[in-house]
Amino acid sequence: MEKYTIGEFAKKVGLTSYTLRYYENQKLIMPKRDRHQRRYYTDEDIKWLGFLLCLKNTGMTMCEMSRYVELRSQGDYTMHERKKLLSQVKDRSEQQIKEIQDNLKVVEHKIDWYDGRINFQINEDFESYLNRFNQGDD
Repeated sequence: MEKYTIGEFAKKVGLTSYTLRYYENQKLIMPKRDRHQRRYYTDEDIKWLGFLLCLKNTGMTMCEMSRYVELRSQGDYTMHERKKLLSQVKDRSEQQIKEIQDNLKVVEHKIDWYDGRINFQINEDFESYLNRFNQGDD
């Protein structure tokens, strides 16, 4: 089993030692200790932290992450509650993705409008131009 110091682990996972200590203080990660009480990490910790970062990148809050870790530590009987928490995060992330996609449509229309204005193919203002596309959304 490979053992990593906090510095080595930080480099491997792309975080700072400060961030790892913060995650440790939040009880999201639990490094092991050697006989001299120095913390060390393993490949299993790399996998676990990778999953935590995935959760973080979906928009899961630190409070939700802490709750998930707490439930996980309680064993398999909390699977339903963990699944529910992950489903809530998934639904929220999907809603955020939809909002971003809707905003990108407006940006794409604005770019097209600029192209049309620059090429003298569009004479109307952007609001009128955009309204033509939004009429089909009803």
